[in-house]
Amino acid sequence: MNEPRDHLDMIFKSMEGFANGGKLDASELAEIIAIAERDGQYDQNEIRVLRSIISRIKPEEVDDEIRAQLAKISARIGAAAS
Repeated sequence: MNEPRDHLDMIFKSMEGFANGGKLDASELAEIIAIAERDGQYDQNEIRVLRSIISRIKPEEVDDEIRAQLAKISARIGAAAS
């Protein structure tokens, strides 16, 4: 059985985003979320990567759109951990 590699795509996409101006914008974060949601669920590798990405987002960079995306991620991670 092949292990899903979506988490690697997420890492590469986040590297591109952080390299472009030093921070993620809402559209870049949305692309990362879309990768995680391709198969309809977050696996443990995707959760680990999402947590790592979120930890790199500075509070002053969070606007309303990013705040909504972070809430969505948080809810999905909470559901996946249950």
